[in-house]
Amino acid sequence: MKMVNNKLYEMLKADCLSQITKAELTLDLLNNHPAGIGDHSTKDYYENANEALTMLTDGKDRLATLENWKDENEQGFLLESKEDDLPF
Repeated sequence: MKMVNNKLYEMLKADCLSQITKAELTLDLLNNHPAGIGDHSTKDYYENANEALTMLTDGKDRLATLENWKDENEQGFLLESKEDDLPF
């Protein structure tokens, strides 16, 4: 098992964090500044709120999965490295 490529990990993490931030900003706008949304129907408002919640959930789930994947791969790498150092 190889160590996680740091550039790949950082890119994926940044994407997750960006998605989370966009969702939080959307929910904040919907919750605190509904006048800024414009002439939308109630249906549009509900759909936008649900889409933002889905985006937030997806971003957090993706981030947790990425962190678990990184931990599993790096632990495997460390275990393999220690085994390689054994004299027998």
